[in-house]
This record gives sequence, structure tokens and C-alpha cells, in this order.
Amino acid sequence: MVKLRWLSSALADLQDIYDFIAVDSKQFAKHQITQIRLKTKVLKSYPKIGKVVVEYNEESIREIIVGHYRIIYKIIDAQLIHIILIHHGARKFPRI
Repeated sequence: MVKLRWLSSALADLQDIYDFIAVDSKQFAKHQITQIRLKTKVLKSYPKIGKVVVEYNEESIREIIVGHYRIIYKIIDAQLIHIILIHHGARKFPRI
């Protein structure tokens, strides 16, 4: 099974998402973060389930979608995936 490593950039994104949503609803903010974290767990068994990120067109950089959020990850090798960032689809895509 593959190990997931959340990079500090992705953890900061999670905090920012929580903080933004929590202004209106702490309960929904917690729910959204939980949904994002749960979705990433599928990568442990199916690392290539996500599609290649079009902005990079690199086989190892992929994304899965949760609601309006793009979870960007990089397959390092057969044993390790880095969760790089969580990006709201309505925003301009940043360079990694």
C-alpha cells in the first residue's frame, strides 16, 4: 500500500479552506475538510485514479476532485505519494 505524505503547502491549504468556510459554518467547514481527507485515502490503493493535471501534462502529477476543490498530488514512486496542494477550481491555478 502506498504512503501519503501531506506537504506543508497542502496542509496550509486545508487550514485556509477551513478558515474561509468556518466564517459562515464551522460544521460545514469540518465536513468539507473531512471529505477532502477521505477522498485522498483512495490513493493508497489506486494511486493513478486521478487524471493528469493539464497545466503540467506530467504523468506523475495528478488530481482528484472533491466538490469545487482539486486535490493535486505527485506520485513519487510505488510506495509514496505527496499531496501537494488543494485548489479551488474557480481560482487561477498556481505554479507548483
